[in-house]
Amino acid sequence: MPTPPDPSALYPDVAALGSLAAALRAEAEGCLGAVPVTSSDADPLRHAAVASTLPHREPLQISAWSHERRWSIRGTEPFQGLSLLDGRTEDLTEVARAARAWHDGAALDEIRRAVPFVHLTGRTEVPDHHPARLTESEWQSMRQKAAELEYTWKEPYQALIEAAYAEPALRALYPFTSHWALRFAATTRPDLTVVGPCLTAGSDGTFGLGRGIITPDLGRFATAHEAVALAVQHLPSGLGPVTLGR
Repeated sequence: MPTPPDPSALYPDVAALGSLAAALRAEAEGCLGAVPVTSSDADPLRHAAVASTLPHREPLQISAWSHERRWSIRGTEPFQGLSLLDGRTEDLTEVARAARAWHDGAALDEIRRAVPFVHLTGRTEVPDHHPARLTESEWQSMRQKAAELEYTWKEPYQALIEAAYAEPALRALYPFTSHWALRFAATTRPDLTVVGPCLTAGSDGTFGLGRGIITPDLGRFATAHEAVALAVQHLPSGLGPVTLGR
């Protein structure tokens, strides 16, 4: 990969103001007002953050790209450190508007409607960290991500996610992926307690079940439903409701 240009060459307007934080304040007719905006001490032209009034939101992270003039945002929740929204745009004014909405506590779908470049990950905000709602939120994010994939193996992967979600015994567990393999936990993040086998979808349209993520040592199947059905049989007995991973 070629060496990126100096940030001041890609972002001369930001450099003229001294930091990305200052440039954000200058955008959108001062829409940020007195909102706290900070820049990275190490790289003030490329990184900034905007805090939220809501305690269950981390500061919105804003980053400038290295090889072309564009900005990315990422808004996370603090308990699991997972993304609620992200997005990329060439319009710094739109970044400032998204930051203001994030700061003010606007609902996620309201931010998306007001600032079209914002992409919602499918996760919902769960301020009380209720484990069942965190589990459902993660399932919805996983289903959305599968639907949005642009890889050639999207169809079998989405079929696997949907088949697992349709099975009550698996839907009750906290889902996560490792190297695109679907796995399950009896606790939420940040400290996952992994249970049961691992499900995979092959680019050839077959589905694997294994004790680990590398080899489908428990079988390979023509349909996602077959793989999911056997996965349920390999779940340990006595599993209760998902609890918080601390």
